[in-house]
This record gives sequence, C-alpha cells and structure tokens, in this order.
Amino acid sequence: MSIKLEHLNYIYSQGTAYEKQALRDVCLELRDGEFVGLIGHTGSGKSTLIQHLNGLVRATSGALYVDGKNIYDSSYNMKGLRAKVGLVFQYPEYQLFEVNVLKDVCFGPKNQGLTDEEAEERAKKALAQVGIDENCYEQSPFDLSGGQKRRAAIAGVLAMEPEVLVLDEPTAGLDPRGRLEILGLISRLHRERRITVVLVSHSMEDVAEYVERIIVMNKGSVMLDGTPKEVFAHDKELEQVGLAVPQVTYLMRGLSELGIPVRRDVTTVEEAREEIRRLLKRRETCGQAAEGQ
Repeated sequence: MSIKLEHLNYIYSQGTAYEKQALRDVCLELRDGEFVGLIGHTGSGKSTLIQHLNGLVRATSGALYVDGKNIYDSSYNMKGLRAKVGLVFQYPEYQLFEVNVLKDVCFGPKNQGLTDEEAEERAKKALAQVGIDENCYEQSPFDLSGGQKRRAAIAGVLAMEPEVLVLDEPTAGLDPRGRLEILGLISRLHRERRITVVLVSHSMEDVAEYVERIIVMNKGSVMLDGTPKEVFAHDKELEQVGLAVPQVTYLMRGLSELGIPVRRDVTTVEEAREEIRRLLKRRETCGQAAEGQ
C-alpha cells in the first residue's frame, strides 16, 4: 500500500486572527513495507502530517493518494481508509475506554462490521501478537501497567488488520525497559507482517536503531529525507533546527578527530561496537606483524 502526498498544505484556524500554517507544500511518498522514522522539533508539523494519512485531518490544499486514488474525491471510502491506516496517538492509553481489555480490542473490528465471534478472534490474535496474556483479557485496561496499556492500545489498532501502522511517540513516558519492549514489539510486527510503519519520535537513537528511512520536518516542510546515515550526515543543519545526531555518532566523530581511524558515519551502538572490534583486531594484527620482523 503506497501513500503519496502532493503539495500538501494545512492551515489551522484559517481566516482568523489565530491562523497558522502547519504544513507547507509537503511532497513525499511512503512505499509499501517501509519502516519510516518521522522526526522534528516540537511544532514542526509531525503530528499534523500523520493525521492526514488516514483522513483524520483534511488538507487545506494539495492531494493525498492511497494506491493511486485521491482520498479527497467525494466518492472515496474514508471509513475503509481508516481501517487500512491505523493511527496510534501519543499516550495511546487515552484510546482505551471499555470495561475490559478484550472488549476494548474488539471495538475496532466490530465497527468494521464483523460479528462478535469474528471480532473476538481478531482481538485475541492481536493481543497475542503484542504479548498480552489471556489472564489479562477480563481486566480493566486502566488497571494495566503503562507498558501493558500501550500494548493493549496497539492491539486495538492491529485487530483491524491495517496495512499501515502510524505511531506518534509510542514510548513517551515509559521507563527504559518499557521503551525497549515497545520498540522491539513494533520492529517485530514490521518484520513479521511486513506492514508499513511510520514512527514519530524525538529519540535519534531509536530511529537510528530501528528505521530504514528518516523524514525530517521543519516549520511544516520536509527538510531532509533519506537513510539514517544520509540524514545524520547533516549534523550541522540538524543542530540549527534544534535536533541532533545519535550520541554514538558524536562519539565516533570525536575519536576520528583525535586521529583514531574509525568510521564517522556510525549511527548505532552495534555499529560502533563492530568498528571498535575492527580497529582492535587491526592493531593486534599490525603488532604481531611488527614482532615477526
């Protein structure tokens, strides 16, 4: 499933004293099966952009195509789009409202027209995918831990079997362990189901670790778009708009500036580990060669 935005603009409170342009001439395409990271400082347009992807917000001007069809055409099936593009908001536990976990996850499939039995089958499958045990099914979703609430909210979206999963800061407010669990879950879902994932995050380390492509928003426009290595090569431009590169990238560049022959384009801890191992092995080999002379 592809999503293409052409010259998309969005203005809040248009025609009033509070008018503000949130998106400016956004042109980009999300291709089927991609894992995309969306980053930008607060107010850069990230959240506004993702709300356009399932038609929750309508553009002021421009076009948005899903599989080649403009969603703003009067005959377009918007309800069908929202089933295909699942949106998980920041603090997704606010999406929970039913008396127990199972009923909450059943809500989306039932709203799609499935029978109670079909909805329950979908819900149980989704809950298993996110790692929620059957013992929790009859529990109130509000009695779950923070991480479990996130899992339940994600399951509620997965039960609708979307082709695109959009997550707005899904790890906000979680402790380090909970953050890693949620990110690991999202990565596994992408890998196993090959659905398109759009991850909005403030953590450069998280996007460097998990995504294949990064889109940088600034003042409502697309500032950069490329692989993590391509985007993080623009460290000065990122810093000028209040962003940064991963801490490990700064570390490796610092070592390089000290004359240590390491790669400067390292973006993950695993890459840094391998680069240090390579350097140590090289020095060991050189040392052995020198002793043999």
